[in-house]
Amino acid sequence: MELVGPAPKATLSAEIHRVLRRRILDGTYAAETTLPSERQLSEDLGASRHAVREALKRLQQAGLIAISQGGATRVRDWRRHGGLDLLLALGADGETPPAALGLVRATFEMRASVGADAARLCALRADTATRAELEARAEALAVADDPVVRTAIYDVLWDRIIEGSGNLAYRLALNTLVAGQRLLSFDASVVAAEVADHDAIRALARAIGTADPAAAHVFARELLERSVPQD
Repeated sequence: MELVGPAPKATLSAEIHRVLRRRILDGTYAAETTLPSERQLSEDLGASRHAVREALKRLQQAGLIAISQGGATRVRDWRRHGGLDLLLALGADGETPPAALGLVRATFEMRASVGADAARLCALRADTATRAELEARAEALAVADDPVVRTAIYDVLWDRIIEGSGNLAYRLALNTLVAGQRLLSFDASVVAAEVADHDAIRALARAIGTADPAAAHVFARELLERSVPQD
């Protein structure tokens, strides 16, 4: 039994959801197998069937299970049916995600891919004010002495690039990646090699400023891939 002590209904349901989600993600409940019944789960977790039912609804919304009306509840292959919200879930419980998932590497590889194409689109679509702001921020970063200030300028620069791309999907994906990095305890040191290369940042801003999408893509990709773990 994993749940002990009384808890408010909403809190208990959330805890059950966390436990069941972890069991699905770590393979305790394998894909295409049948989940234990509500009654069995209730007994196993020491919770009411109502709390279990609420947790199962959340798992279904996340694409982790399929609930059949009056039938068995099937575990789905989360790699095929899950969404970006699982990226946050994998690091949200204060537990270390399984190393075999390559979560950190995957996060930074996606960041590099999204960022590079966002830079390409920004070079094509950004207005004059955005182009000028990016070049100004690149120059401000180059002369800043404080590492914290440089990192802050760099973060804003990329925020403007994503906005300038005019791609809402990239905007939302970046939001997820940023939240995921915070949950996985990434700090400024992880992207230090990017922030320290003033010339590369200037080159990226200049490519966007002069509406050169091919160069913007190359410079952004090379810059962002510096933070991808090589394990």
